[in-house]
Amino acid sequence: MVDAILSPILEQLTSMAVEEAKEQVRLVTGVGKEVKKLTSSLRVIEAVLHDAEKRQVKEETVRLWLDQLRDACYDMEDLLGEWNTARLKLQIDGVDDHENDALVPNKKVCSFFPTASCFACKPLVLRRDIALKIKEINETLDDIAKQKDMFGFVVNVTNERADQRVPSISSIDESEIFGREKEKNELVNRLLCESSKEQKGPCIISLVGMGGIGKTTLAQFAYNNGDVERNFDKRTWVCVSEPFDEFRIARAIIESLKPGSAKDLVEFQSLMQHIQECVAGKKFLLVLDDVWNEDYYKWEPFYKCLKNGLHGSKILITTRKETVARIMGSTHVISVNVLSEMECWSVFQSLAISGKTIGKRENLEKIGREIVKKCKGLPLAAKTIASLLRSKNTEKEWQNILESEIWELEAIEKGLLAPLLLSYKELPSKVKRCFSYCAVFPKDYEIRKHKLIELWMAQGYLSEKGGNEMEDIGDEYFNILANRSFFQDFDKGDDGEISNCKMHDIVHDFAQYLCSNKCLTVEIHSGEELAISSFGEKKILHLLLTLRRGASVPISIWGNVKGLRGLRSLLVKSDEYSWSSEVLPQLFEKLTCLRALKLKAGDRQSSVNDIKKIPTNIEKLLHLKYLNLKGQKKIEKLPETLCELYNLERLNVDECENLRELPRGIGKLRKLMYLHNEDTDCLRYLPVGIGELISLREVTKFVVGGGYDRACSLGSLKKLNLLRQCSIRGLGGVSDAGEARRAELEKKKYLVELELYFDHLRDGDEELAGRRENEEDEDERLLEALGPPPNLKKLRINGYRGRRNVVPINWFMSLTNLKDLSLFWWRNCEHLPPLGKLPSLEGLLIGGMLGVKRVGNEFLGVESDTDGSSVIAFPKLKQLEFRFIKELEEWDFGTAMKGEIIIMPRLSRLTILRCPKLKALPDHLLQKSTLQNLEIFGECPILQERYREETGDDWPKIRHIPKISIA
Repeated sequence: MVDAILSPILEQLTSMAVEEAKEQVRLVTGVGKEVKKLTSSLRVIEAVLHDAEKRQVKEETVRLWLDQLRDACYDMEDLLGEWNTARLKLQIDGVDDHENDALVPNKKVCSFFPTASCFACKPLVLRRDIALKIKEINETLDDIAKQKDMFGFVVNVTNERADQRVPSISSIDESEIFGREKEKNELVNRLLCESSKEQKGPCIISLVGMGGIGKTTLAQFAYNNGDVERNFDKRTWVCVSEPFDEFRIARAIIESLKPGSAKDLVEFQSLMQHIQECVAGKKFLLVLDDVWNEDYYKWEPFYKCLKNGLHGSKILITTRKETVARIMGSTHVISVNVLSEMECWSVFQSLAISGKTIGKRENLEKIGREIVKKCKGLPLAAKTIASLLRSKNTEKEWQNILESEIWELEAIEKGLLAPLLLSYKELPSKVKRCFSYCAVFPKDYEIRKHKLIELWMAQGYLSEKGGNEMEDIGDEYFNILANRSFFQDFDKGDDGEISNCKMHDIVHDFAQYLCSNKCLTVEIHSGEELAISSFGEKKILHLLLTLRRGASVPISIWGNVKGLRGLRSLLVKSDEYSWSSEVLPQLFEKLTCLRALKLKAGDRQSSVNDIKKIPTNIEKLLHLKYLNLKGQKKIEKLPETLCELYNLERLNVDECENLRELPRGIGKLRKLMYLHNEDTDCLRYLPVGIGELISLREVTKFVVGGGYDRACSLGSLKKLNLLRQCSIRGLGGVSDAGEARRAELEKKKYLVELELYFDHLRDGDEELAGRRENEEDEDERLLEALGPPPNLKKLRINGYRGRRNVVPINWFMSLTNLKDLSLFWWRNCEHLPPLGKLPSLEGLLIGGMLGVKRVGNEFLGVESDTDGSSVIAFPKLKQLEFRFIKELEEWDFGTAMKGEIIIMPRLSRLTILRCPKLKALPDHLLQKSTLQNLEIFGECPILQERYREETGDDWPKIRHIPKISIA
């Protein structure tokens, strides 16, 4: 994993030199040479990293050497971060000309290169300090380089596999297979069933699962099944592995089909032709074991020549990647999951206990069953640990294994770590760091995907490339890890995307092994105290600390524990933990390397123990990119010194209920991309400087107006052209349509989610702005002036008071990409707006329309064509929900139905909530075959009586719907 750290450092050093030359500013005398020497030393070390990382698994001394190198790399990252922060500060703040003449362009003196201590120090001190720091790092690297020579590393080993997989064979002892009855039956049946007549070429079946899960064993079982053997004229087994060597694979297939015939074939085309001839007119089974290749064009020649086989031929693939299964055109994918505890015990005892005397068996079985629990259903883990224990006969030896961590068991490395290492070493270098970071979570922890990606961003693991956002790249990296079975137990949202996952315990152990235990999880319960001895002497980079009520953390721990001073992530979750006024100042003073700080309160009501004040010395955290204060209900304001955090990318103050204002100098946070401030009811305005944050992607609550001189306005949105999500509050207090036009929403091409609240700002029970005169006309002009963003996908309009009952029709009709629309509390609305022409709309929620009594054809917004052709209203709508429309009595599309209008052809879910006067639902909608879910909730007495099972007169109209909820 060191290569994943080293490469970005070398890129930064190179970039630094380029920037210095571009700005015509030179480093202090001697430092330029030190930087050059530093780069040279790193290049030399980089050349042997591949061999070193390969050998560290087997050689503890190499592992220790890599640990030293890794620590030096972290120090370099911090140093470069400090330098870049200083450059950014200069750009934003400028410096005093008298004290910093050395910084004026064209002067051949030193560059501003600060320390973590402060930026206000005189330049001479800063220059001397940076020179000393680089010199110290160079001395450390010199020592590391000298040690390197002792190991005799091989230089530039780039094409060799780090851990060669022992080629698999087709033979198997069936007595060694435990469980898997469902998978065995499914696989055999797939191999025996006849392919459809439409199938052109051999049918492809894939076994997909993590390394060591038993895919090869399952394939061997099916390959040797008697019925399978009789079903094919020819059977061929090839261990593919990596790299995907087309010549080797082709020769292996030929030698299996026709021994001795491949030795004289040299050209690839000749090999392909020979395979085609060998399978001609034959029904064959080809097993390709351990396939990694994701390049379809390497596989395509094989598939074309294999098409020459007889109808009914099959290809069976084993792979760790679902993407491989898809790329190779699999018609069936069988997921191979973990064994049950009973099946895993059978694997274990057949190796570890078999052959021991009855007396020894009884003594060891209890310990053995505990060991099996740690294997968590992974057959390879059970097999390798059992193989180790076969030669150990005492309870003490078995107990030692039970109490040891996986990474400490060198003797089982070949069986346990090799499969995971193979998968890991295939990962892109940037994804490797993302994976090892997951060790910060406790075992069996439910990982929320988007939160994990936020933490990866904070550590600098994701960098924008091309037009892709960091979050998109994080999503890509997550999917790579998920596809290669590093994650499991997935939960998916309504959109089918993964939302949560877990890691297998052994995969978690492997992640800890990779990061050399630099990730730590600690949970302190009531009455317990966090002891300094918990951390020992090891250097911790990432700490997840859960503090239960009554827990105690000594203030001195932040300063006295040497291993915590380089901490980069501190993720604290507290349940009524008592935050004394002394804790945070100590923390900020000592933990100056932090990139991510989470001080989230527990999920509970406000507590006297919540953090009341953020100390001013938070400015010490100059590397900080992620600050999460969610749920800290006692915080009323944030210090101005927070605006010295020039690297801050994400600020989360969600549910800080008493937060009244953000720092006035917030405009200095030029790297801020995400401001989460939902459920901050006391936040009366945003500072005017918010308009300078041109990197902003998301503001969950953009508060405008409020009658404050310091408050931002709608026009503050003008420069924020990278916004993706924004909720604008306080529009009820805005009367200047010109200000709305200055926001230039129509130019924000990246804005995909927008909320518009025509509400008034309040201070307690008193309105700040008061109600506007002619507010109905003002709302109409304001909405028209705002102009819809061109690529909007999700829109909510709340509290609109226009008298025309509908928003300007062209405003809506321009939203051709809109998928989700919510309209709430339009108090002057008497007829629903005509929305049927929205071509992409999939979800529609309408609520609180107190003046609407009838829904009819006007809602569709379409008319029959004069030429008699059909017209579709709501062509893609899947979900429709009416809420709190208390005066609604009639809903009828009768007139439209007489014409050639097709209404909501894809509707699958219909929900009605608290519409007490509504008499009936349109029969046309209820009779749709696409309707899968009907919900009638709350105060809907007429509907509930009408459609209730058996007793309702109209029950027969809806009983065909698969899911009906009437309550």
